[in-house]
Amino acid sequence: MSGSHPSLTTPLTAVPLPRRPLDPAAFGDDPVRRWYENELGWPTVPASTAESPLRLRLGLRFDVLDVPVEAGRAALRHLARTSPVAMRGERMGFLVAAGSTEELPGLLDWLEWGTLALDLRAIGTGCVIRAPRPPEPAVSGLGEVPSGRPTRPGEDEDEPLALPAHPEPGALQGAAVWLRPPEPGCEVEASLPTLSALGGGGGAPDLVRVVNTVATHCHRLRLRRTRP
Repeated sequence: MSGSHPSLTTPLTAVPLPRRPLDPAAFGDDPVRRWYENELGWPTVPASTAESPLRLRLGLRFDVLDVPVEAGRAALRHLARTSPVAMRGERMGFLVAAGSTEELPGLLDWLEWGTLALDLRAIGTGCVIRAPRPPEPAVSGLGEVPSGRPTRPGEDEDEPLALPAHPEPGALQGAAVWLRPPEPGCEVEASLPTLSALGGGGGAPDLVRVVNTVATHCHRLRLRRTRP
């Protein structure tokens, strides 16, 4: 690894958005949306039908680093315990600081991964992530939370965890779960991997270390898949 530290072209910390007033009537019969917006202060995209999943808007409070599960496991040790991580099928989504999407290409070049086709990407403004079911006991007694039709074995295994804000019909299939759920009452920004962690400020994990770890394991995974 050589060269100077990549310059920051976008702010990687966002001002926490105000939480909505606790008004159950504003959310109808959707306790999951109420949990995300009231307890966490995360903006959502309401489900269009009873069968479709609730989605979380990206780019405001956080972006998502979308990687294969096998590569993602190696990076978990570099995260704070309160840093949220979601899973869907064979994909793992690390919540990272807002603005990381714009920084990832330059960061990969600086880490000398830029010339390789790696199965990782950061997704931010203009995209959404499936809202995983809130952890117990937050949803105790709620029953099943709509998450689209069940995914058949082998189906949609390579579909990204995060999707465009206006996906094609049928794209929102399968379900997402929290591997490390967010903690209500804690501002998520303080626990997210960010480039600013290089200076040692705050308690956020180092985005450079996380990206380098998943890039290394994505490359190893790619080599294993291409061997005869």
